[in-house]
Amino acid sequence: MSEEIDNNELSKNSNDEELSHNLTIPLSGLYENWFLDYASYVILDRAVPHINDGLKPVQRRILHSLKEMDDGRFNKAANVIGNTMKYHPHGDASIGDAMVQIGQKNLLIDCQGNWGDPTTGDSAAAPRYIEGRLSKFANDVVFNPDTTEWQLSYDGRNKEPVTLPVKFPLLLAQGAEGIAVGLATKIMPHNFIELIDGSVEVLRGGRPNLLPDFPTGGLADVSTYNEGLRGGKVKVRARIEERDKKTLAITEIPFGTTTGGLIDSVIAANDKGKIKIKKIEDNTAASVEIMVHLAPGISPDVTIDALFAFTDCEVSISPNTCVIRNERPHFMSVNDILIENTKNTKALLKLELEIRLNELLEKIFFSSLLKIFIQEGMYKHPGYENSGNFEVVVGVLNRLFTPFFHQFYREILAEDYKKLIDKPMSSITRFDVTKADEQMKALEEEIKEVKHHLRHLTDYAIAWYERLKQKYGKGRERKTELRVFEKVEAAQVALANVKLYVNRVDGFIGTGLKKDEYVGDCSDIDDIITFHENGTCLVTKVQDKVFAGKDIIHVGVFKKGDERTVYNLIYRDAKTGVSYVKRFSILGVTRDKAYDLTKGSKGSKIVYFTANPNGEAEVVNVQLKPHSKLRKLQFDLDFADIAIKGRGSQGNIVSKYPIKKIILKSKGVSTLAGRKIWYDDILHRLNVDGRGKYLGEFDGDDRILIVMPDGTYNLSSFELTNHFDPKMIRIEKYHANHVYTAVHLDGKSGNYLVKRFLFENTPLGKSTSIINEEPGSKLILLTNGNDPVVQIDLLKGKSQNAESLEQHLNEIVDVKGMKAQGNRLSQHDIRKVALLTAEEDLNKKTNEVVSKMETADAEESEIAVEESGTGAEEDDATDGEGSNNEEPIAKPKPKVDFEITNPDDIDLDDNGQQSLF
Repeated sequence: MSEEIDNNELSKNSNDEELSHNLTIPLSGLYENWFLDYASYVILDRAVPHINDGLKPVQRRILHSLKEMDDGRFNKAANVIGNTMKYHPHGDASIGDAMVQIGQKNLLIDCQGNWGDPTTGDSAAAPRYIEGRLSKFANDVVFNPDTTEWQLSYDGRNKEPVTLPVKFPLLLAQGAEGIAVGLATKIMPHNFIELIDGSVEVLRGGRPNLLPDFPTGGLADVSTYNEGLRGGKVKVRARIEERDKKTLAITEIPFGTTTGGLIDSVIAANDKGKIKIKKIEDNTAASVEIMVHLAPGISPDVTIDALFAFTDCEVSISPNTCVIRNERPHFMSVNDILIENTKNTKALLKLELEIRLNELLEKIFFSSLLKIFIQEGMYKHPGYENSGNFEVVVGVLNRLFTPFFHQFYREILAEDYKKLIDKPMSSITRFDVTKADEQMKALEEEIKEVKHHLRHLTDYAIAWYERLKQKYGKGRERKTELRVFEKVEAAQVALANVKLYVNRVDGFIGTGLKKDEYVGDCSDIDDIITFHENGTCLVTKVQDKVFAGKDIIHVGVFKKGDERTVYNLIYRDAKTGVSYVKRFSILGVTRDKAYDLTKGSKGSKIVYFTANPNGEAEVVNVQLKPHSKLRKLQFDLDFADIAIKGRGSQGNIVSKYPIKKIILKSKGVSTLAGRKIWYDDILHRLNVDGRGKYLGEFDGDDRILIVMPDGTYNLSSFELTNHFDPKMIRIEKYHANHVYTAVHLDGKSGNYLVKRFLFENTPLGKSTSIINEEPGSKLILLTNGNDPVVQIDLLKGKSQNAESLEQHLNEIVDVKGMKAQGNRLSQHDIRKVALLTAEEDLNKKTNEVVSKMETADAEESEIAVEESGTGAEEDDATDGEGSNNEEPIAKPKPKVDFEITNPDDIDLDDNGQQSLF
């Protein structure tokens, strides 16, 4: 018996274990399901906006709650938050933050009280202190209960919209940002008017091209926006004005930054030595104004570039346009979103028209029903009056209305009869047939209009957008200026904030070698180039201490792509004993890679070296060691005769015989042509790459002339770091002796005046007016033509007859001083002045003069050669690639300014150049 019990217990335990095993879910499976559920919930119900209305759930619930409470008056934000908690199960803090963010975008909520400022980063007051209500725009485009799809709220007690029937690309207007699980969204805000214009373009069959517009203004480079898709990028810059040579003003800040954060970044850059400022002040009130006071001697143009390079004055934003579409996240371009929003708006407008048409048909249906019911006296019919049964009444009325069924657009239902018999007798007896006919006629006209809109739905949708722009577009013009930014090289604008030292013998360079030889100041992001006695050069990053190679003969800051710095070098080849001369630039190298500047033979040695920042070419005296074959033991070598070639060139032979010493005979002048400068009117910057308007060749003290619309001008240097005001009306090379002609309006007398003058050579950056400064004075036109002709539209005589004539301005006035007002253009009333002649190309004129001078020099040189002969003697100096044992033709040499007597010394000239013998 006990054995049977034990067997039963064993069998029972075995079944329980098997059942338990079948119900077991692996822990990994639980986590996978839970994670997917949570990720789906966060993506769909919290972080990512829906494509239809552009709202996240919390935003949608806030707007629905505001509409529910809307009575035209302001509501406390705390009350709105409390009412929204019926729909949003995540607490009051998240609702309050979301409501403030909607209010700060100044589109859907009219705000009252302190709602904070996203520009300064100031937070809003507590919800009990601030108030809000739906804006007129929100009431017009966001809500329509007839076209809204509803669902139960989280507790089942209330109904909330699945999405709001928004008839506007709200998502693209406001922008959105959210971090979900496994993905994120970052949608840029766009311009209100441009969105409407883009929607109209879609309705007309085109494809829009949307570009972001930020509420904080500033400048934006959207050349790599990529329609807002992943991988795109937008660079945004602050707007910086130069108030004077010592003060900069930041008047607009980049999107996503605050004035406080930007100021902190400027202070941090100053502390690190990237920029140098005296102080910074925040004067921001209704608009942004951050004053940056520069330290003495600091260039404002370079400081502006440094602010872009090292502070939050320039930020890069990476868009990632992700939306909920068909209950799933989708990555779409902003243009595709606008296309879908426009189609959705068109569908909503169609649905509203269809609903309105049905309402009108029902109104005219019942009016016709009532009219026939009264006019035919059906309410007096015995079968109708004496029956107390509704079904009998319906049967009687059906028979009575049978002759009129063809007049109705649909079948008459029992509910229609019920509505009819519920009319009180007093309204039946007071029924006015004429008034009823007028009302039905008005309804028929409206039905006709609605049907027309349905047949021409695209035109109706375009008109809808145009009404929106007309009604709400004022004051919503583009705030962000679109530009293409030039790349700011940090190394070019970084201040020299560290000191560089060198140990020439041991080959170490760095900022920490304070006991060794001081080289100069540099920035902590510079590259340093070193040249060595063995004929190698190396470029390395500036560090505290780094080994560059022994026997250093020159150290300098390396600038990539620098075509102006030319190195003059003479070296002895160890294998053949031949000495070579070469001139070269170093445009680009691999960092920390040694480059051999000789033929590569082991034991080769540099015997002379100079670094010339502007291509200078000196004259040296080469002295050879005595040799039986040599008649002449010394000769002059002019580096100007040596062509500038690449770093790897072998060079020209100086001598096959050993060199005793080399003496600097005269310092050199630049052998490079003036810098050819262009002005890029897209970047508003100078360049040497051939982009934009050619300004000419610049050298020495050459200047750039800039004329502004208000009749002022200033002269600028040709530094590539200069900034220019895009509002200027003229930019060209300054020619001190060229005559300009101006027509200007005298604000005091109202007369049009003509003057011919020379622009004075004023100090750099000084603004000077060429017209009088009376209120109302205006520069009409300015030309550099030699014989300018204008067409004048004027009114003559008492009858004010219109007449047009051509006038040579040279005939009116002679060339006078720049301050002269000039002569009157006409005695009659002038309506318009237009220039008929073209501008003169001053660069072409200059080139023709230079060409004539070069031709004359060449002819003179040929005569000199014929007179002097060849004068060949036995010598090994040559300016070719090989040796020809002929002495170069004698020609005048510059005066000797400096001579070295000790060949073992390394001396520095006035330009900091080094010479080694």
